[in-house]
Amino acid sequence: MIRTHDEVELDTVVRSKEVLTDGVVSLLLVRADGESMPAWTPGAHIDIELADGIVRQYSLCGEPDDLSSWRIAILREPESRGGSRFIHDELSAGDRVRVKGPRNHFVLETSCQSILFIAGGIGITPIRTMVEEASRVGLDWNLVYGGRSRSSMAFADELVERHGERVRLLPHDEAGLLPLAELLSDVVPDRLVYCCGPEALISAVEDGVRHWPAGTLRMERFSPRQEEIGEQTSFEIEIGSTGQIVTVDEDTSALDALREAGFDIDVSCTEGVCGTCETGVLSGIPLHLDSVLTDDEREANDTMFPCVSRAKSERLTLNL
Repeated sequence: MIRTHDEVELDTVVRSKEVLTDGVVSLLLVRADGESMPAWTPGAHIDIELADGIVRQYSLCGEPDDLSSWRIAILREPESRGGSRFIHDELSAGDRVRVKGPRNHFVLETSCQSILFIAGGIGITPIRTMVEEASRVGLDWNLVYGGRSRSSMAFADELVERHGERVRLLPHDEAGLLPLAELLSDVVPDRLVYCCGPEALISAVEDGVRHWPAGTLRMERFSPRQEEIGEQTSFEIEIGSTGQIVTVDEDTSALDALREAGFDIDVSCTEGVCGTCETGVLSGIPLHLDSVLTDDEREANDTMFPCVSRAKSERLTLNL
């Protein structure tokens, strides 16, 4: 189950905008009413509402103990659908933006003996805060951080300055692809692997840890993983609080069917990546098609993301 502080919606002001590296800017957001920002934990992200109703998710990468502001870093995406382009080209210090969160489905576990962090490009944003927390609690950890070039890698110099040899910087134009076979060949007892970055990196790390114990890999995706789902079939949703039955047709998502029936379910990415539409499952077996839940969380079958997930059983009873 996703762990989160109580989510809030609030108006914020861009206190500052800073160019971090080639193609990456940082925003500091403060509450418009002058109050403290909500608490958050390493790995958390927020929704930010931009022009024309665009909603995007960005990891918090500041200091969790500093609630005077929230910090996010945004990569200019070459094929931007409007979010990163708007932030880079049009958003300025002093502008107001609506945000929602924090939400965390990339939780840092500190009960293990050691952690290997693997970051690619802008995937460093949640991991930057995680390594600080790992150091604070005395964990044994190492970070391998790759990017297009050294000049494009946000927080690189800062991380090396603060943590020295624990941080291994491997820009692609200097070192090629990350040496995942070397990093993941030997199973290290009671070690977790945290990975965030492009889909190609995450898929490669997934392949690299297949001989590790189940539950070793924790990851956060920026785009949905590809699932083979075969032919879609209709199913029923029973509303736990009332017994109402909602039919989900073959060509309709569970989310659309529920919203058509009058249920107000928060939604953001509609791709099973952000976790906004998480809904509890009381009975039945979901067909999990999200990119959020771990294998163990999928097997528990007590939550689902109706924007993409469907049903294996003929009926699901949801906690609505």
